Amino acid sequence: MKQMREFTIPFAGLKQGEHHFEFKIDTKFFTHFEYEEFHNVEVLAKVLLLKKSNSLEFYFEIDGIVNVNCDVTNEPYDQELQGMHHLVVNFGQEFNEDDDALIIIPHNSHEINIAQYIYELIVLSLPAKLVHPGIEDGTLDSDILKKLEELTPKYFEDKTSDANTDSRWEELKKLLTDK
Repeated sequence: MKQMREFTIPFAGLKQGEHHFEFKIDTKFFTHFEYEEFHNVEVLAKVLLLKKSNSLEFYFEIDGIVNVNCDVTNEPYDQELQGMHHLVVNFGQEFNEDDDALIIIPHNSHEINIAQYIYELIVLSLPAKLVHPGIEDGTLDSDILKKLEELTPKYFEDKTSDANTDSRWEELKKLLTDK
């Protein structure tokens, strides 16, 4: 995969101390990673690079909105995103990326591409289950949601009724108490 040059930071020419970078992330960014779950993306990624004599520290912060499909109704909606990540880059003999918070790059390196880390931070900042806010507050009018309510089994709706209890369970419970 070809690197995205605008996300390459040439740290060799930078003085020690803090350096700030901002990146506007859009849908085109995710097509580069062949990730097609987002319809529209408007995310601002702020990166603070703290350059030290023997290491680099990156502080990533994202804030924005991605348009995704709801996992329940498949309706598109805007999901707010916020996330932070701290990454330490040390210098060593060879490239090593085994730890998600520590990277080792060769001593002769003079730049680092951070596109992969921004991508991972955005994708991992999504909630595990994408639920349209209209489902939670009851304002979403969707055919799929109506069909789901229609097909909901009746015994889930009335959990307090003993009429739905299978009598065979009572016989099995007696086996547990008989000794």
